[in-house]
Amino acid sequence: MKLTDAKLRTLTEPGKHFDGAGLYLELTAAGGRYWRMKYRHGGKEKRLAFGVYPAVGLKDARDLAATARKVLALGDDPGALRKAAKAQAVHEAVNTFEAVADEWLRHQSARWEPLTMQRIRASLEADIFPALGARPLASIKPGEIMAAVKLIEKRGAAVLASRVLQRVKSIYRWAVTHERIESNPMLDLVPSEILKPHEVTHRAALADRDLPEFLGKLASYEGDPRTVQALSLLMLTATRPGEVRGAKWAEFDLEAALWTIPAERMKMRSEHRVPLSRQALEVLRTMQALSGDSELVFPSPSYRSKPLSENTFNSAMGRMGFKGSATAHGFRALFSTVANECGWNPDVIERQLAHIERNKVRAAYHRSTYTAEREKMMQWWADYLDGRKGGKVLKMPKRAA
Repeated sequence: MKLTDAKLRTLTEPGKHFDGAGLYLELTAAGGRYWRMKYRHGGKEKRLAFGVYPAVGLKDARDLAATARKVLALGDDPGALRKAAKAQAVHEAVNTFEAVADEWLRHQSARWEPLTMQRIRASLEADIFPALGARPLASIKPGEIMAAVKLIEKRGAAVLASRVLQRVKSIYRWAVTHERIESNPMLDLVPSEILKPHEVTHRAALADRDLPEFLGKLASYEGDPRTVQALSLLMLTATRPGEVRGAKWAEFDLEAALWTIPAERMKMRSEHRVPLSRQALEVLRTMQALSGDSELVFPSPSYRSKPLSENTFNSAMGRMGFKGSATAHGFRALFSTVANECGWNPDVIERQLAHIERNKVRAAYHRSTYTAEREKMMQWWADYLDGRKGGKVLKMPKRAA
């Protein structure tokens, strides 16, 4: 006889009270009322639990049993499927987007400078984590990521939007590799098909015609002398601002006129050797009186254990009247333009700029033969800058260096 709601409310005898087709209510001696379903799969008798009465009513229990019988009819084991679903739920609860992104960031930490890591994390925290961070990675749809990056683009940050999209795709690719998710739903998200084309804006670079004015203002600049000397070394070596700001005395061999920047401080993670002109050596000897007792060549005026701040150079250039028209990083473009126009070998110029050659054979050739040429070129560049202080132009005939 099938169970009824009235009978269920008045049951007092402990034991199994069957409803039919394997479904029954088990009444324990302690008064517990548990829905169970008995079934056979693979020649073995098994059972399912459907919850506690009256929280799970008679109709609910019958519906759950009917669903289980449909699974059996297809040849599957409803108990095994339920366990797998629970395991998947636990897996997804642990592997949220933010949790997996944190693992990805830790994995990449050895490859990136701390500042780079900070910027990448900040972009995810600002634009992805608030809406999607707590969601299981597998539950997020491509359209949701697309909507998030389009919001970034809408506020006028098109470059950041493209970068965030690439970071999200990298996180999903890493998640597949490390079995946090079975497949990558973001594969077909292509920046050019989602975001509007944007014009690339290069850092403003000082023009050769502006050198006499700039060098004159730099010589008479009344700000911190460390800033003046750092900007001078930046120009004389065609290195990146971060490489100069973080320069350490241990990296310099003044006798050999050589600056060896370790791989961990280089953008391309490859050691870079910079020949030092007489003028560059003069800058360093000036700095010895100011910071010779410090690890850093250009320590911050406020904290000697820290380098000059990231904005120091461009702020100084702004005070000299070059705000918006030139940047410290632009000195590299100026050097490249003038050296190319004056006939220096383009490969020598690129090597001095630490633009790494991807072809391993050519890269080995560059390292073994360009040191002497770069020494000559950097002394020529320093002399060129000295000449431009008085408005002169020191050029060379076109030739192969």
